Amino acid sequence: SSEITAGASWTRQLCRAPAAEGRSMVASIASKTKTKKKHFVAQKVKLFRASDPLLSVLMWGVNHSINELSHVQIPIMLMPDDFKAYSKIKVDNHLFNKENMPSHFKVKEYCPLVFRNLRERFNIDDQDFQNSLTRSAPFVSEAQGRSGARFHTSYDKRYVIKTISSEDVAEMHNILKKYHQFIVECHGNTLLPQFLGMYRITVDGDETYMIVTRNVFSHRLSVYKKYDLKGSTVAREASDKEKAKDLPTYKDNDFINDGQKIYIDEENKKIFLDKLRKDVEFLALLKLMDYSLLVGIHDVERAEQEEVESEENEGDDEGESDGGVVGTPPDSPSNTLDSTKPLSPGDFDPTIDVYAIKSHDNSPRKEVYFMAIIDILQHYDAKKKAAHAAKTVKHGAGAEISTVNPEQYSKRFYDFITTILP
Repeated sequence: SSEITAGASWTRQLCRAPAAEGRSMVASIASKTKTKKKHFVAQKVKLFRASDPLLSVLMWGVNHSINELSHVQIPIMLMPDDFKAYSKIKVDNHLFNKENMPSHFKVKEYCPLVFRNLRERFNIDDQDFQNSLTRSAPFVSEAQGRSGARFHTSYDKRYVIKTISSEDVAEMHNILKKYHQFIVECHGNTLLPQFLGMYRITVDGDETYMIVTRNVFSHRLSVYKKYDLKGSTVAREASDKEKAKDLPTYKDNDFINDGQKIYIDEENKKIFLDKLRKDVEFLALLKLMDYSLLVGIHDVERAEQEEVESEENEGDDEGESDGGVVGTPPDSPSNTLDSTKPLSPGDFDPTIDVYAIKSHDNSPRKEVYFMAIIDILQHYDAKKKAAHAAKTVKHGAGAEISTVNPEQYSKRFYDFITTILP
């Protein structure tokens, strides 16, 4: 196996370019790399084995990108052109072991310096990020997003990789500067998705866009029930097909009919609602809508009981895995997840499980809640306005439909979430 190094020098060149030259340099770099003589060296780092070639290439791309960025000085401040920049590498390498990697692929990373800065603001070390995404292949999540988006979770469950559309990439570019500014102002203290990297992977001529975010749920506390809440009641219940899954995603009407509540103490409630209010005001300002609050519930006593049962059965089904918690491979150096002191049931590390809140002492059950805003890249455009008009005709003007304008959406969303916190 071997790895291409073409692109190392120009990645650094691009990142150091003064703002005024940035755009022209991007254009010249894009054309230069096509004709650049390929130079091969023996691969020193690691092999990227995944059942899906797309994942192998993503792992290779993240590894390459983080290695490249480690040579790039951290700028004092980001320049306007950093929000338009990209790094691009094309590999035509017939020496690759095709079982692990395709021999022809391209990796494009969008705004590498901006996403590095965001990772830093979310207290994510680049080395840890690289390890999480490349040490072992990400696994498929059964969750499916809007218009068939596919999800993968990093082997250590810390990050989620989602396939997105080219429209989502364009919307991300539209909001990135303001999103970055918002993250700076709130010191990374938000319920919004933590965007950590955005890539275009081309294998066999097929382009796939992917975005990496921090996992809303925990890498170690399992979620027993989850809800996707929009504050709308029209057609907001899980389908029978969804309910047949191991961990269905329930919706607003299910939440209400289940009599579900989120029991957190007054201090946590105040902090949570304060973050929520600022976040939805920001989304309304950007004319974004149709987002949801993803809620995951961990039942501490049930987890303890299951742990006892699994220890008793350990001898019977050794070697089997249900795709649950994935351990660190034996040959890997201990990473930050393993070096922390053991946690007792229901405890979590708030620097890793940033969306977690414990239930208050008097709640009916001892629980941990994971709550974050997801799917924020929906802009209120002509299509949404048409959908709103059609639904209003069908359900009546007073109906709680999800396609209302961004100001209405944010207010209704916030008001509904306040009702689920008794």
